[in-house]
Amino acid sequence: MPFMHYPVSFRFIRSFLAAGILLCSILVAPVANALVLNQALNEQVVMIPVPDAAANVQLETTIFTPPGAGPFPLLVMNHGKAIGDTHRQQRDRFLVISREFVRRGYAVAIPMRKGFSKSGGEYLETGCDMTQNGQRQADDLQAVMTYLTRQSWVDKTRIVVAGQSYGGLTAIAFGARNYPGVRGLINFAGGLRVHGGDCQWQASLVQAFAEFGRHSKVPSLWFYGANDSHFDPALAAHMQDAYIAGGGAAHLVSFGNFKSDAHMMSGSHDGVKIWWPETEKFLQALGMPTAATVVLAEEARPVRSDFAVLQNVDAVPYLEGQGRKAYRAFLGKGMPRAFAIAPSGAWSWAEDGDDPAAQVLANCERSAAMPCTLYAVDDAVVWNAPPLPADVARLPAVLAGATLAGSSAGK
Repeated sequence: MPFMHYPVSFRFIRSFLAAGILLCSILVAPVANALVLNQALNEQVVMIPVPDAAANVQLETTIFTPPGAGPFPLLVMNHGKAIGDTHRQQRDRFLVISREFVRRGYAVAIPMRKGFSKSGGEYLETGCDMTQNGQRQADDLQAVMTYLTRQSWVDKTRIVVAGQSYGGLTAIAFGARNYPGVRGLINFAGGLRVHGGDCQWQASLVQAFAEFGRHSKVPSLWFYGANDSHFDPALAAHMQDAYIAGGGAAHLVSFGNFKSDAHMMSGSHDGVKIWWPETEKFLQALGMPTAATVVLAEEARPVRSDFAVLQNVDAVPYLEGQGRKAYRAFLGKGMPRAFAIAPSGAWSWAEDGDDPAAQVLANCERSAAMPCTLYAVDDAVVWNAPPLPADVARLPAVLAGATLAGSSAGK
């Protein structure tokens, strides 16, 4: 291949050197997505040991508490499973649900089960046997419950166990153990969907719920929406029928369509008006508190910068063609939402969920391999850093090996 000569201008060399200086400052800068705790909810993250584990396994667990020493009634909220490597799944916080319960005097614990996020051990799935899958996850939950009920700040006689998606299946499976102090179960779109293959996972789910219903003496409240991308209304009704036929007590709330996917209702601020009224009645019947007694500080919001009009796609710094296409898509999403950018050209957007702003920063930084910055939150541009010259802004992507990619949280 013949050697090709390309003229290099002094301006390009100056830009290249500037990019190198910029990259060095980026690489030594603090990581933007370091652990930030919600002070209003007294958030802490603890590692809970699993008794009798073959190795020294600890489960990463998020805890929120009201002010004071307790003892507090307890909500244990269980997470679902995203597609892909479970070790890369982020720590769940369920901020919307947690906030509503802490306001009412509850402590909230959210354990990451074995193999998820920073928890030790490996996630194990028993093929298409949904009964066994639920029991495996319930084993991890029981280890966490053993720890929690020994803490002085927990009222071990007033406990509610809940879960979303795979966490809902986990909660129902655990309910069949009739653990002391557990008064009720809340199932937000519970189940486990198998993608691909010839597994008859729907029938297996119905069998699992029938089995759990045969043993459970704990009342349960279920939420399933009409446009749930995992479990349609017919399947939800079959699971409830099987659970009740087995002897379990389950009240199913079929709430119709919710945004683009009812499966994500419990993580949305707009979902509170669906699940809280029913949950309030359920808790009152269990003799659990429902009155809002704790005044929480308002969540901090990024300040509007007025750097540009929100709809001005061309004003967003750093982005190339795909990034600008993604920003146009972001503008059509519902709130809460956020969009983050990096000097490398990496980007991420998210709508709804626990904390879209934190989600996009974490996702963007995984692609960019450098700190990212929020550009827009909800209906406001919040970015106020001066843009780099275009030729400088493009260079770090090559130097750092960043992947220009985006993501959508909660989809």
